[in-house]
Amino acid sequence: MTQPATGDSQQESTLTMFELLKPAVADVGVARLGRLAFASRRVMETPNYVAVASRGVIPHLTPDNVAKHTSFDAAYLAIEDFLEKKEPPILKLNPATPRNLQSFTSFPSDRALVLGPRRFPAVTTPVGNGAHHLSIFTSTGFRNLTIPEFAKTIELTQPDIAIPPADLFHTSTTPQSKRQVRMVERTEEWVDEFFHLLDPRGRLKDMGVSVFAPVLPVEYPIQWDYLRYLAEDVRESLSGLAVYDVNLVPELANYPPLVALPRLSFGPSKTPQDLLRQISLGIDVCTVPFLNTASDAGIALSFTFPPPETSGVQPLGIDMWSEDHTISLQPLVDGCKCYTCTHHHRAFIKHLLNAKEMLGWNLLQLHNHCVLSTFFNGIRETLSQGTEKFEELSKKFTAAYEPEIPRGTGERPRARGYHFKSIAGQTKINEPSWQAFESDDSPHPEAIAEPAASVNLPPEALLGNGVAPGLEK
Repeated sequence: MTQPATGDSQQESTLTMFELLKPAVADVGVARLGRLAFASRRVMETPNYVAVASRGVIPHLTPDNVAKHTSFDAAYLAIEDFLEKKEPPILKLNPATPRNLQSFTSFPSDRALVLGPRRFPAVTTPVGNGAHHLSIFTSTGFRNLTIPEFAKTIELTQPDIAIPPADLFHTSTTPQSKRQVRMVERTEEWVDEFFHLLDPRGRLKDMGVSVFAPVLPVEYPIQWDYLRYLAEDVRESLSGLAVYDVNLVPELANYPPLVALPRLSFGPSKTPQDLLRQISLGIDVCTVPFLNTASDAGIALSFTFPPPETSGVQPLGIDMWSEDHTISLQPLVDGCKCYTCTHHHRAFIKHLLNAKEMLGWNLLQLHNHCVLSTFFNGIRETLSQGTEKFEELSKKFTAAYEPEIPRGTGERPRARGYHFKSIAGQTKINEPSWQAFESDDSPHPEAIAEPAASVNLPPEALLGNGVAPGLEK
C-alpha cells in the first residue's frame, strides 16, 4: 500500500498511469512487475487484486472497516447492482459533482473504483444479448441495458475505470464459431458507440475516467481484427485491457501498442493456483471472487507465498465450523497480523458462526482480505528477484497446497444478490425463518398439540367445552 498519487500537472492527476518495472515492455506472456497510479488514489503495486463488491459494498464489511482494517487498493462494482427501479437513484446524480460513485457508495476516498456492466461472475440471463443491448440481472429482475444508458451512467458516476460492455456468452465456455464471430462484431460496435458518446480524450479525460477495453474469451483467429482495431484505431483512447481469457495474453505480442497497457483479468479464478497462473501469463491485476465465497462458507484462508517448507500437503483454508475449534484459543492463522487474528481466537469465531451473528462473517472477511494482500505482497517480492524465482516458487506452491479450497460444513448467511444463479426451476435459496403456527411444515411439529394434551387433568375436571378451568389468582 502506498499513498494517494499526486501530480504537479493536471494531466498527471486525471488519468490512470501504468509503469512497468520488470520485465522489459517487449516481453509478453511472462509475469511482470509494475505500478498503477490512479487520480488522487493509492498507487497500486502490481501484480495485485481488486475486491469484488455487491450492490456497492464489499460483502460483510462497512466502509469504516474497509478503511481501517483492509489494504486492497481498488474494488469492482457492477452497474446492474444499481438499476433496480424504474427511476434508479444513481441516475439522478449531479454530473457536475466529481467522483459521484465514491460518495454514492460511501467508499473510502483513497480506494479506486472499477465500474462494469455486469457482476463477476455474472448471473446467466434467460434471454441473450441483443444487437443494441445486453441483458442484465438487477435485484428486481432481468432487463436490458443499452449502450447510451451505459454511457450516461458512466458520465454520472465518474468511476476511476470504466469497462465498456462486451457481448459475453455465460452459458458455455465454448460457444459455436458463428456465435463467437457475432460476439466480436457486437463488442467492437459497442465499444465504438461508447467512444462516440463519451470521447475518452475529451469528456472522459476531463472527468478523470480511464477506459479498459474488453478482450473477449474467443479464439484468437476470430478476434484478431478486433484487437487490431484496439491497437490502431482507438489506442489513444485506452488506458488498459479487461481480459476475459488469460490464454490470449501471449497473443498480444502481435500488437505492440497494446503490450504496455495494464491488464485486468476477469478469467475464472477459484483457487490461488489460478491466480499464480494468470500472473505467470502476464496479468497485472486479478479479480478474485473466491474470497467472498470462502468467507460466506466460514472458511479462513491460510495460504502464503512463498509456500512454507513442509513435508505434507497443506489445506488452503480452515473450516471454522469444525468442532475442533470449540475451545481453541489460537488465532485463525499463526503469525497473521490482521485485526481478527490479533484480537480474537478460533473459539470466538466458531461461537459467532453457530449463533449466526454477522460479526463472525465480518471478522472472517477481514482476515481473508489480509491473507490475499499478504499473498500478493509475497508475489511482488519474489518477482523483484526475477521471473525464474517466481516460476520456481509457483511450482512449490502447487505441490505444497491442496488443489481446492475446502467447503464449509455449516450454514452460510442469508443469500444476497451475488449468490443467485438464475437456474431454471431453482428452489428458494433462503429458508423462511418463521412458519405458520399450525402448519404441517413447522420445523417444530412437537410444539403443536391439542390444548388439553399438555394438561394433566382427569376428563371429569374439564368444563363442558373441553377447556380446563382457569387458575385462581
